[in-house]
Amino acid sequence: MTPPYTDLQGQYLAYLYQYSILNGSAPSEAEMQRFFQVTPPTVHQMVLTLERRGFIQRIPGQARSITLMVPPGSLPLLKRPQDRASKREI
Repeated sequence: MTPPYTDLQGQYLAYLYQYSILNGSAPSEAEMQRFFQVTPPTVHQMVLTLERRGFIQRIPGQARSITLMVPPGSLPLLKRPQDRASKREI
């Protein structure tokens, strides 16, 4: 069965889950930016997309308030950014 999210969305969801397990709270957008090596607007747009699609919930204006709404068992394995194919390779 195909997951309801894209590969990249799945990686963000997996990161949110793994980060919260290791650190006891959700990551900041700046931490997501560093991990995925993208710009702040890119991370923020992904957070808004995940929220709009019902994969996460958050409290706007409250730091580290992201809550995962999908079962952790349905998430893909988290890959390091350097292990994912670059846009040039696709």
